Amino acid sequence: MQLIGILSDTHSCWDDRFAIHFKDCDQIWHAGDVGDMSVIERLRSVCPVVRAVRGNIDSGHVAREFPEVDSFAVEGVKVWLTHIGGYPGRYAPGVRRMLVEARPKLMVCGHSHILKVMYDHELDLLHVNPGAAGYHGWQKERTLIRLVIDGDTMRDLEVIELGKVKI
Repeated sequence: MQLIGILSDTHSCWDDRFAIHFKDCDQIWHAGDVGDMSVIERLRSVCPVVRAVRGNIDSGHVAREFPEVDSFAVEGVKVWLTHIGGYPGRYAPGVRRMLVEARPKLMVCGHSHILKVMYDHELDLLHVNPGAAGYHGWQKERTLIRLVIDGDTMRDLEVIELGKVKI
Protein backbone atom coordinates (compact mmCIF):
# COMPACT_ATOMS: atom_id res chain seq x y z
CA MET A 1 0.00 0.00 0.00
CA GLN A 2 1.26 3.46 -0.94
CA LEU A 3 -0.06 6.85 0.15
CA ILE A 4 0.49 9.35 -2.65
CA GLY A 5 0.51 13.14 -2.32
CA ILE A 6 -0.37 14.98 -5.53
CA LEU A 7 0.02 18.65 -6.37
CA SER A 8 0.50 20.92 -9.35
CA ASP A 9 1.03 24.51 -10.37
CA THR A 10 2.99 25.71 -7.35
CA HIS A 11 4.64 28.42 -9.49
CA SER A 12 7.55 28.63 -6.99
CA CYS A 13 5.19 28.86 -4.00
CA TRP A 14 5.98 26.87 -0.87
CA ASP A 15 3.38 26.47 1.83
CA ASP A 16 4.39 24.73 5.07
CA ARG A 17 1.06 22.91 4.95
CA PHE A 18 2.42 20.86 2.02
CA ALA A 19 4.75 19.21 4.54
CA ILE A 20 1.96 18.74 7.08
CA HIS A 21 -0.43 17.10 4.62
CA PHE A 22 2.23 14.99 2.87
CA LYS A 23 4.32 13.94 5.92
CA ASP A 24 2.93 10.38 5.90
CA CYS A 25 3.12 9.93 2.12
CA ASP A 26 5.24 7.27 0.49
CA GLN A 27 5.50 9.31 -2.70
CA ILE A 28 4.75 12.87 -3.83
CA TRP A 29 3.90 13.67 -7.45
CA HIS A 30 4.11 17.19 -8.87
CA ALA A 31 2.21 17.61 -12.14
CA GLY A 32 4.22 20.54 -13.47
CA ASP A 33 4.64 24.30 -13.27
CA VAL A 34 6.97 23.76 -10.34
CA GLY A 35 8.59 27.15 -10.83
CA ASP A 36 11.70 26.99 -8.70
CA MET A 37 13.71 23.87 -7.88
CA SER A 38 13.56 24.80 -4.17
CA VAL A 39 9.95 23.52 -4.15
CA ILE A 40 11.17 20.06 -5.21
CA GLU A 41 14.01 20.14 -2.68
CA ARG A 42 11.57 20.95 0.13
CA LEU A 43 9.18 18.22 -1.02
CA ARG A 44 12.11 15.78 -0.97
CA SER A 45 12.79 16.74 2.65
CA VAL A 46 9.22 15.63 3.43
CA CYS A 47 9.29 12.44 1.34
CA PRO A 48 12.34 11.05 -0.48
CA VAL A 49 10.31 9.78 -3.46
CA VAL A 50 9.26 12.82 -5.47
CA ARG A 51 8.23 12.46 -9.10
CA ALA A 52 7.62 15.52 -11.21
CA VAL A 53 7.13 16.64 -14.78
CA ARG A 54 7.98 19.99 -16.26
CA GLY A 55 5.22 22.43 -17.05
CA ASN A 56 4.90 25.26 -19.53
CA ILE A 57 6.41 27.84 -17.12
CA ASP A 58 9.32 25.63 -16.07
CA SER A 59 12.76 26.39 -17.41
CA GLY A 60 16.35 26.01 -16.33
CA HIS A 61 17.10 23.29 -13.79
CA VAL A 62 13.45 22.14 -13.49
CA ALA A 63 13.12 21.68 -17.27
CA ARG A 64 16.44 19.81 -17.46
CA GLU A 65 15.67 17.49 -14.54
CA PHE A 66 12.10 16.47 -15.33
CA PRO A 67 10.45 15.02 -18.45
CA GLU A 68 7.30 16.27 -20.13
CA VAL A 69 5.64 12.90 -19.48
CA ASP A 70 6.46 10.26 -16.88
CA SER A 71 4.95 6.79 -17.19
CA PHE A 72 5.53 4.39 -14.30
CA ALA A 73 3.82 1.83 -12.08
CA VAL A 74 3.02 1.96 -8.38
CA GLU A 75 2.11 -1.44 -7.01
CA GLY A 76 -0.36 -2.75 -9.64
CA VAL A 77 -1.40 0.64 -11.06
CA LYS A 78 0.15 2.05 -14.23
CA VAL A 79 0.39 5.86 -13.98
CA TRP A 80 0.75 8.52 -16.66
CA LEU A 81 1.89 11.92 -15.30
CA THR A 82 2.08 15.10 -17.40
CA HIS A 83 1.33 18.80 -17.11
CA ILE A 84 -0.91 19.65 -20.07
CA GLY A 85 -3.29 16.74 -20.49
CA GLY A 86 -6.85 17.98 -20.67
CA TYR A 87 -9.53 15.67 -19.35
CA PRO A 88 -11.86 12.91 -20.58
CA GLY A 89 -13.74 14.08 -23.65
CA ARG A 90 -11.37 17.06 -24.03
CA TYR A 91 -7.82 15.77 -23.98
CA ALA A 92 -5.04 18.05 -25.20
CA PRO A 93 -3.88 17.40 -28.79
CA GLY A 94 -2.13 14.04 -29.08
CA VAL A 95 -2.79 13.01 -25.47
CA ARG A 96 -5.62 10.58 -26.17
CA ARG A 97 -3.41 8.69 -28.66
CA MET A 98 -0.60 8.48 -26.08
CA LEU A 99 -3.04 7.22 -23.44
CA VAL A 100 -4.35 4.55 -25.80
CA GLU A 101 -0.76 3.40 -26.40
CA ALA A 102 0.36 3.57 -22.75
CA ARG A 103 -2.87 2.07 -21.25
CA PRO A 104 -2.54 3.63 -17.78
CA LYS A 105 -5.13 3.14 -15.04
CA LEU A 106 -4.36 6.58 -13.57
CA MET A 107 -3.68 9.82 -15.46
CA VAL A 108 -2.49 12.85 -13.48
CA CYS A 109 -2.10 16.30 -14.99
CA GLY A 110 -2.17 19.95 -14.00
CA HIS A 111 -2.14 23.18 -16.03
CA SER A 112 -5.81 24.19 -15.87
CA HIS A 113 -5.66 25.16 -12.16
CA ILE A 114 -9.06 23.44 -11.94
CA LEU A 115 -9.47 20.58 -9.48
CA LYS A 116 -11.02 17.73 -11.44
CA VAL A 117 -11.34 14.03 -10.67
CA MET A 118 -13.30 11.96 -13.17
CA TYR A 119 -13.39 8.49 -14.61
CA ASP A 120 -12.83 7.94 -18.33
CA HIS A 121 -15.02 4.92 -19.11
CA GLU A 122 -13.83 4.75 -22.71
CA LEU A 123 -10.14 4.47 -21.79
CA ASP A 124 -10.79 2.77 -18.43
CA LEU A 125 -8.70 5.19 -16.37
CA LEU A 126 -9.06 7.59 -13.48
CA HIS A 127 -8.21 11.19 -14.41
CA VAL A 128 -6.89 13.42 -11.61
CA ASN A 129 -6.05 17.11 -11.79
CA PRO A 130 -5.15 18.32 -8.28
CA GLY A 131 -5.89 21.95 -9.13
CA ALA A 132 -3.29 24.55 -8.21
CA ALA A 133 -1.29 24.63 -4.98
CA GLY A 134 0.27 28.04 -5.66
CA TYR A 135 -1.06 31.58 -5.64
CA HIS A 136 -0.53 32.48 -9.31
CA GLY A 137 -3.43 31.83 -11.69
CA TRP A 138 -7.17 31.96 -11.82
CA GLN A 139 -8.05 29.33 -9.21
CA LYS A 140 -10.23 30.49 -6.35
CA GLU A 141 -9.16 27.72 -3.97
CA ARG A 142 -5.67 26.20 -3.56
CA THR A 143 -5.82 22.39 -3.43
CA LEU A 144 -3.80 19.21 -2.93
CA ILE A 145 -4.79 15.56 -3.24
CA ARG A 146 -3.91 12.41 -1.33
CA LEU A 147 -4.66 9.00 -2.77
CA VAL A 148 -4.04 5.43 -1.63
CA ILE A 149 -2.83 2.83 -4.13
CA ASP A 150 -3.25 -0.64 -2.71
CA GLY A 151 -2.26 -3.40 -5.10
CA ASP A 152 -4.22 -2.67 -8.26
CA THR A 153 -6.81 -0.56 -6.43
CA MET A 154 -6.98 3.22 -6.05
CA ARG A 155 -8.99 4.35 -3.04
CA ASP A 156 -9.48 6.97 -0.35
CA LEU A 157 -8.90 9.94 -2.63
CA GLU A 158 -8.94 13.06 -0.47
CA VAL A 159 -9.08 16.68 -1.61
CA ILE A 160 -7.26 19.06 0.72
CA GLU A 161 -8.29 22.70 0.54
CA LEU A 162 -5.59 25.19 1.49
CA GLY A 163 -7.83 28.24 1.41
CA LYS A 164 -9.01 30.95 -0.88
CA VAL A 165 -6.62 32.83 -3.13
CA LYS A 166 -6.57 36.49 -2.18
CA ILE A 167 -6.87 38.77 -5.19
